Amino acid sequence: MTHKAFWEDPYASTHRTVVTAVDGDTVELASTIFFAFSGGQESDHGSIGGVAVVEASKEGQRLRYRLAAGHGLQPGQPVEVAIDWARRYRLMRLHFAAELVLELAGRALPGALKVGAHIAADKARIDFRWPESIAPLLPELAASANQIIAADLPIRTAFEDIENERRYWEIAGFSRVACGGTHVRSTGEVGPLRLKRNNIGKGKERIEIFLAGD
Repeated sequence: MTHKAFWEDPYASTHRTVVTAVDGDTVELASTIFFAFSGGQESDHGSIGGVAVVEASKEGQRLRYRLAAGHGLQPGQPVEVAIDWARRYRLMRLHFAAELVLELAGRALPGALKVGAHIAADKARIDFRWPESIAPLLPELAASANQIIAADLPIRTAFEDIENERRYWEIAGFSRVACGGTHVRSTGEVGPLRLKRNNIGKGKERIEIFLAGD
């Protein structure tokens, strides 16, 4: 198991740890702040021991990092993990923006089934099975989301099951949702957002989420 330090401090951009395993170009670490693609949230960008990470992957409770060939790292070697903080922060903001919109859309569209999600650094998206255009709903969704964001409410994150690494986020009086991603501390950090509808096929609707100014 890799200790996920990004849950304890998602704002850390560097982290000292030790290499625990090396398999060719792939390494594992005792602990890490380098998030690997999960729950629709893209992996961080960055380096381990000064070597760029080519790919990060999650296998059960283990995180594995593929580095450039000839990285030279060895088991037991102390290393520094560094991530692209500007990109991580955008991912955190867009991740929570997507979580917020998903929760509000679920209340406005009873019976809608989420069939996909993706959080990148430029935008987030949520896909639903729904028989008609959701475009008329977007102004109301955006207004509700931006109202919660403007209220700058604290966001609590914690384990609901430590052994199985199941986590959640919670806004008191609003919602508690299972999620293992990285989150900002308060809704105000997200900043104003805007929504766009994208029809991706018969019976499927997509909401694209952008940060203000994008």
